[in-house]
Amino acid sequence: MLSQLTLSNLRNITELSIRPATGINLIVGDNGSGKTSILEAIHLLSLGRSFRTRSLKNIVQFGQQQLQVIAKVKDNIPVGLQFNLTAGLQIRLNNAPLKKLSELAMQLPLQLIPANCHQFFEQGPRYRRQLLDWGLFHVEPSFNFQWQSYRKVLQQRNSAIRQRKNTEEIQLWDTHLARHGETINAYRQKQLVLLLDQFEQVFPRLCPEFREGTFAIKYRTGWSKDIALDESLRVSIERDRQLGYTRSGCHAADWSFKVNDADPSEIFSRGQQKLFSLALSMAQARITESINHQKSILLLDDISSELDHNHQNNVLNELATLPVQSFITATAIDAKISDEIGLFHVKQGMISDSKS
Repeated sequence: MLSQLTLSNLRNITELSIRPATGINLIVGDNGSGKTSILEAIHLLSLGRSFRTRSLKNIVQFGQQQLQVIAKVKDNIPVGLQFNLTAGLQIRLNNAPLKKLSELAMQLPLQLIPANCHQFFEQGPRYRRQLLDWGLFHVEPSFNFQWQSYRKVLQQRNSAIRQRKNTEEIQLWDTHLARHGETINAYRQKQLVLLLDQFEQVFPRLCPEFREGTFAIKYRTGWSKDIALDESLRVSIERDRQLGYTRSGCHAADWSFKVNDADPSEIFSRGQQKLFSLALSMAQARITESINHQKSILLLDDISSELDHNHQNNVLNELATLPVQSFITATAIDAKISDEIGLFHVKQGMISDSKS
């Protein structure tokens, strides 16, 4: 949770400082005023990267040499991030240089719903795996080790395949790959059970049209469900040689939803797809808090897009019950704003008025 946020020289924001509310924070302003740049700064502070560009040099204000984002997180621990066009990225946590970005991510569990929040339906399995694994990162202490170990072994096996090593040399990696892969698979299946349980509670409140709906999750491990991963690697070795890479494994997993026994992408409107993405993020936040007792940060860009007055109210009402600190942008708010909500009006990269 952020108790203070200060940023400078980030896009059109020269200098801006806010003291956000512990719950809901609304950031209101015209298009191009700098609303989304505030979300971008929080995302940058949590993950060391932007959700709008791959190159951080693109977000340094024109004519400036560097940008800064400084905040205080839980227990008033200071976090500072600086990106210099020459020196690159530097991050300090509690006044000490940060060695791993994963340490930063653990301090600020983050859920992002961007303006284009329909990736679950429009992008492929990789996005859905990342969404699931991001939730696991915050609740399963050994997940990151298992996943990084799996990736390293997979790279070694694929390298052996590309170098046309003999079968015995390629299969030297199978035991290690299977061990990490089966562990990751078990983590994912457990997480999906928790995710479905929370989603079934949250989504009908956001989208009352599906109050009587039935929900199910289908998970595909990335190899034949009838055999173990090590066996799948053994029997598919010739196919892998032909393809030039390892086909079977948790890197090929996927998962999908069924709503009323139908693909939600075929029955949901665009607004309902947005509520679906919100419900997934809210469910992940509930799981994180229940297991690790950590309060997540939720970033929602452009709540007013595709959501009418009633659905905006449903979102705000649900957020008020969640263990999250949320930052929500809008050009205008067509919903009831309570006294507990932090309200910040942004104009030309500056806070013109606030209530927090």
